[in-house]
Amino acid sequence: MVSPLSVNVAVIAFKLALSINYHATSQAYRTGIFKQLALPVPVIVVGNISVGGSGKTPFVIWLALFLQKQGWRPGIISRGYGGKADYYPCSVHHDSLAAQVGDEPLLIHRRTQCPVVVAADRIAAGQQLLAENNCNIIITDDGLQHYRLQRDLEIVIIDSKRGLGNQACLPAGPLREPISRLQTVNFIIQHGESENAELSMQLLIHQAIQLQDEIAQKALSEFVTTPVHAVAGIGHPQRFFDQLQQLGLTVIPHAFADHQHYTAADFQFPEPYPILMTEKDAVKCQQFASENMWYVPAEAKLSASLGPEIDQKLREL
Repeated sequence: MVSPLSVNVAVIAFKLALSINYHATSQAYRTGIFKQLALPVPVIVVGNISVGGSGKTPFVIWLALFLQKQGWRPGIISRGYGGKADYYPCSVHHDSLAAQVGDEPLLIHRRTQCPVVVAADRIAAGQQLLAENNCNIIITDDGLQHYRLQRDLEIVIIDSKRGLGNQACLPAGPLREPISRLQTVNFIIQHGESENAELSMQLLIHQAIQLQDEIAQKALSEFVTTPVHAVAGIGHPQRFFDQLQQLGLTVIPHAFADHQHYTAADFQFPEPYPILMTEKDAVKCQQFASENMWYVPAEAKLSASLGPEIDQKLREL
């Protein structure tokens, strides 16, 4: 039997190696030891320097829709974390399964109608994206530390509630790279309330949509008369629970692991109250959805100055 101490030592060793690898790789690319590869269109990286969810997916959706309004034809590449496709790179379609392409890429494709390709090799993903679609700009969902891909803009999202912890790198803290890395990115966006943030993002929720029949919609205020089961398998589930409670709902929280692979048994709660979940969870539950299962789409609201600043940076390229 493997002792818990041995497991903990192995985990710490892995995290330390991961942190050292991120830092060493970054330095090698920045000093020219390793060569970066460029795609023939501008590349915007959306990522973070800490582990855990920070709100990248809703921001990527906002950014894709913003670029469309500005006349760009964006495409999106992602690692497709949580999915196991038969081959890579793998293009995402409306009827793709989250178990194959990942929950976040599927959600992004459905919300934006932009072409999305997943692969651990972001360059291969970008090449397939451009070969199959008439895109003239690429957003990479996560991948700040995927230095082999040359990028034109870097945008970092930080969860304002959790911040950067003790500001130490793995395994002593939550950072993938030293905090000094933030000095080299183009934009830093605080997700949530932050007094000192120059740029911020708020996620707004107003309504719930039934999984079985998406025509059926209700304002969240209609759920205040009964308790609700709130389900969240995201990086920071408590944020979703807090939002519902702030709207006056009585919440029975059910937190799952990020990228949880759900089964119908996960929703067999003793009380037959309505079930509210995030949109990211919903893309994995439609095959066994019941009439009391609803998802809550979130809309990202960004600082008014961000759009013009991004537009200006792209014009300068």
